[in-house]
Amino acid sequence: MVSRSTPASDRKRTTPRWKRRATGAQSGRTLILTLLADVHLRRGTWEEGLSAVDEALTIIANTGERLCEAELHRLRGELLLARSPDDPTAAESCFHEAIEIARQQSARSWELRAATSLARLWQSQGRREQARSVLGRVLAWFTEGRDTRDLREAQALLGALHAGGGLSRAI
Repeated sequence: MVSRSTPASDRKRTTPRWKRRATGAQSGRTLILTLLADVHLRRGTWEEGLSAVDEALTIIANTGERLCEAELHRLRGELLLARSPDDPTAAESCFHEAIEIARQQSARSWELRAATSLARLWQSQGRREQARSVLGRVLAWFTEGRDTRDLREAQALLGALHAGGGLSRAI
């Protein structure tokens, strides 16, 4: 047990991270909320996912912890698209925002995910050339790690776009 007389720096080291939220500490919370939003996307609980994204973006605005910012915008787009597939405008805007943030941060993996989401959307709209272009530009950066899930998914989508065939949506 930590006594009140223990210096704050020692309390931080001995207090589990999950208990620190009551003290206002936010370190790492955006990552947790990003993962939570992804889980909600996969489960189809879109409103809860959007709430997690909103909370994480608020933390980013308040703390400057931008590690997952691009991915959060991509997830917002995926959640909005899943919730309202007939109105993809907001989702497309989120994907563009995610790509721009990832580029500013030189976060190639986040850029790949956002470009894949945007390419998948454009594929569904018949905008195949634009989809090939955005995905091909990002894939060209990767020279290793070709066996990662994100790269395999992007390569499969690009292959389908070149072949003219469809590819089922994998979230």
